[in-house]
Amino acid sequence: MSSPAATSLVEDRTATRSIPVPLRKLARLLLGLAVAAVIWEGAVLLFAIRPYYLPRLSTILMAMAATPRAYIDGFLRTLAETLIGFAAGGAFGVLMGIVFFRVRALREMIFPIFVVSQTIPVIAFGALVVLWFGNTLLAKAIIAFYLTFFPVTVNTLLGLETVDPKQVALMRSFGASNRQLLLRLQLPTALPQIFVALRLAASLSLVGAIVGEWFGDTTGLGVLLLQAMFTENVVAIWGALLAAALLGTGFYAVVAAVERRLVFWSAEQ
Repeated sequence: MSSPAATSLVEDRTATRSIPVPLRKLARLLLGLAVAAVIWEGAVLLFAIRPYYLPRLSTILMAMAATPRAYIDGFLRTLAETLIGFAAGGAFGVLMGIVFFRVRALREMIFPIFVVSQTIPVIAFGALVVLWFGNTLLAKAIIAFYLTFFPVTVNTLLGLETVDPKQVALMRSFGASNRQLLLRLQLPTALPQIFVALRLAASLSLVGAIVGEWFGDTTGLGVLLLQAMFTENVVAIWGALLAAALLGTGFYAVVAAVERRLVFWSAEQ
């Protein structure tokens, strides 16, 4: 007969397994955030860190709670700019990767121009975009697009070039068209590489949106950060940084979740 302690342990493990995996991951995430918050608060008090360098987390959260509308509006505005730039850059990058894969002459003519475009500092490019389109949501989305499309193009091209020629020959022997090859073999094979670039682009598009807001706007996390810098309000600076970190982490998590759903065979390997 098994002991009561062993029976209880088996029951606990069974109950743990019955909890859905997403909930377990969410619980671990919340636990990690709680531990980090306690360490932050405790370190500031224990080492008597001056608020000028690192304010208490509770102070930052209370300051954000005192003016929630500014952070909510800024969060939503920056989110919109990031999403538009990310979606446009991702779609354009995948399309150009396919075009370069199919038409080598275009790759040799246009790809070097893409490379040169990435040597232009985002600050300089952003200044031009704002002059052309004004301080609009479109201008900020274009800057996010600028930082997004190139890594997606490169990784799409690399992924397509990893397709096994024997598999291509086999499908052609069954009468597969170029479109069928692309949709059923080449793109699925390239998806892991594409999502590597999309996860990177999730962060880069946020950087582009925030940098774009520094050229002048009335709403956005970049605006909050710039205003706090001008007034030397350290608590507000940390508040804007926390809001940007929340946006970036959440966006990255969404892209990673989509990757797990679409590229399930990669996780199994």
